Amino acid sequence: QVQLVESGGGLVQPGGSLKVSCVTSGIDFSMYDMGWYRQAPGKQRELVARIASGGNTNYVGSVKGRFTISRNNAKNTAYLQMNNLSREDTAVYYCNAHHRYISRYDYWGQGTQVTVSS
Repeated sequence: QVQLVESGGGLVQPGGSLKVSCVTSGIDFSMYDMGWYRQAPGKQRELVARIASGGNTNYVGSVKGRFTISRNNAKNTAYLQMNNLSREDTAVYYCNAHHRYISRYDYWGQGTQVTVSS
């Protein structure tokens, strides 16, 4: 059974930092590209950052220089370090695992709430 479990969300003040984690099980983690998406109230889900199975990363423009995606293949875990957070970053953050070669192998976590507020 495939599971993606996010954790680390919470309430943080503007300018603060937060690190969210995505622990996976039931997949060969090293064969998956990992992504972090977010969905704010009333908005569509958007890709925030992605890290390929080989380690290449890409980010949406609004988070470049503030967010860092990483992965630890030994722990089957992906991370998103978020710095200098603003109210516009408030959203539910979702982890996604997408197989490098088999597109139908695509899995989502349940999401973790990140709220930026003073």
